[in-house]
Amino acid sequence: MTTTGTGTGGRHFLQIPGPTNVPDRVLRAMDMPTIDHRGPEFAALGREVLEAVKAPFGTSNPVVVYPASGTGAWEAALCNTLSPGDRVLCFETGHFATLWQDMARRLGLEVEFVPGDWRHGVPPEAVQERLAADPGHEVKAVMVVHNETSTGVTSRVGEIRAAIDAAQHPALYLVDTISSLGSIDYRHDEWRVDVTIAGSQKGLMLPPGISFNAVSDKALEASRTARLPRSYWDWEPILAANANGFWPYTPATNILYGLREALRMLAEEGLPDVYARHQRHAEATRAAVRGWGLEVLALDEREYSGSLTAILLSDEHDADEVRRVILEHYDMSLGAGLGRLARKVFRIGHLGHFNDLMLAGTLAGVQMGLVRSGVKVDPAGIQAALEVLGQ
Repeated sequence: MTTTGTGTGGRHFLQIPGPTNVPDRVLRAMDMPTIDHRGPEFAALGREVLEAVKAPFGTSNPVVVYPASGTGAWEAALCNTLSPGDRVLCFETGHFATLWQDMARRLGLEVEFVPGDWRHGVPPEAVQERLAADPGHEVKAVMVVHNETSTGVTSRVGEIRAAIDAAQHPALYLVDTISSLGSIDYRHDEWRVDVTIAGSQKGLMLPPGISFNAVSDKALEASRTARLPRSYWDWEPILAANANGFWPYTPATNILYGLREALRMLAEEGLPDVYARHQRHAEATRAAVRGWGLEVLALDEREYSGSLTAILLSDEHDADEVRRVILEHYDMSLGAGLGRLARKVFRIGHLGHFNDLMLAGTLAGVQMGLVRSGVKVDPAGIQAALEVLGQ
């Protein structure tokens, strides 16, 4: 019998751009008896977590925590701030920006969806131009995906805020940070974002199951007159209960234990160092891609993602077949191409609980898989990455 010697011993490499690897510390923190979510022990946990979670958002304002996916937090951001028929400005930066604007349409909003090529982020100058052409202030909100998980492109949220200001427009500013929070520098207060959307399963190093709205004073004021239907998503009863460490419904108790531990880990490393680590791993990954002779999907170096890298293959190769080979032979999961990028790209996640050796192993597995799939690559690609990691 002939054997390949490529068995699946050892630990599975989960290198999709989320859900990410959950650290053992977080798993152990969640391995607790479920407690009374109306009792004093839970109230203490609730108050601690609700205060600590403000740091990665860069805010001193409330952060609403839902037992929900990021999609739920999308809906919460819209239905708490807008009314039927309100006009919103959105930009086609990728698959998730497309899904979010589709949700806005389904909720009864009027959507202006600016086309894009999925290789660039939101152009700040286009934001300014569109808003300057709206002297009647019919646009009620600008919706931006900070880090587009389908493309590995990061929009420049601070520059977009400056563009909104330059147009002297009062539109609300809603930003999705689902694949950037805890991985890429973000400043809710400084950039005067009105609602920041996030999820648990990426840079926050948790399982899927909770999501977030960080809200500004302006957003809270807008919520008092917003008329889109809401009940479960309504900020008001949640914030009222949060004042005492509780929720108006059953919260994700054990995931909140994990959130407390994950926030402690981020604080111990220091958020600036967390962001620098992600940028360094992203740079090393891009060095490998270029060393292999392949193409990074993102075209503007100002918009390279620290969370993930999308690699574009030539038309003669099927990216899903490459992913299949890598999973079958090296027990590593990579992200698929989504939407218009299906079968054209694969995505390497390098976010969350991740270090140099894990990245080196990931890139080695990708290189071996590319070769096994018949993609012609220069084997010096891995060395290019190691040189970045060795600096």
